[in-house]
Amino acid sequence: MIVGIEGNIDKKEPTVIHLNVNGLIYEVFVSLNCSAQVTKNNVKLFTTHIIKEDLQALYGFIDYNEKKLFDTVIKINGVGPKVALAICSTFTPSTFAQIINNNDISMLKRVPGIGPKQASRILVELSGFIIDASSASGNENSSVLEASLALESLGFKKDVVSKILTTCVSTSTSDLVKEALKKLQK
Repeated sequence: MIVGIEGNIDKKEPTVIHLNVNGLIYEVFVSLNCSAQVTKNNVKLFTTHIIKEDLQALYGFIDYNEKKLFDTVIKINGVGPKVALAICSTFTPSTFAQIINNNDISMLKRVPGIGPKQASRILVELSGFIIDASSASGNENSSVLEASLALESLGFKKDVVSKILTTCVSTSTSDLVKEALKKLQK
């Protein structure tokens, strides 16, 4: 499994990059957002390697949260790599998380290849989707994730927990859980 790749750009198109890694050229599919971020000749990408009966494909991401988004969305029945890449091209991971948390079906239908039925399925399957905030430190991100899991294990719904946690100001897991529990009691 190829989880990352670094090399020089041999050819760049809006959604495809040919990456020369020590003389071996890889075709890596990227989102429009990722392609816009590639400004240097040498690039390092996080990758998702998909192997099928008749195909092997690499999907590359500069932003790890975009890779996480792609990997999460592709697990939904009826969403293939092309639609997942279209989602990554249309929305940033944080915008997508807001769309899911707000159940905004009209925004989701703006993605090429997603109709009303598929948009509804994505909203249902990803309710409470949490993405790491780019401004927060890694420690704060893990605290929010741990607090979310703790509250869900207490029986609170994922979407309610994610909305409450976005309003909390605490940084440690235990303080986040306490603050969220107080807000959930109201």
